[in-house]
Amino acid sequence: MKKLVLAAALTGAASTAFAGGMAEPVPEMQPTVVVEETSSSAAGIIVPLLLLVLVLAASAN
Repeated sequence: MKKLVLAAALTGAASTAFAGGMAEPVPEMQPTVVVEETSSSAAGIIVPLLLLVLVLAASAN
């Protein structure tokens, strides 16, 4: 009797697993390339130059 109940449970589980059939393949999304423009390369040199001028001015006193 236990084997009959187990067989019925497995049959029910197997039939619900295949109830939907084959699923359609999902196309993969292509990655997008993001290009960011930089504002200016001069901003990277102005701040260190100002700090250098301030240090030189402070050391001259």
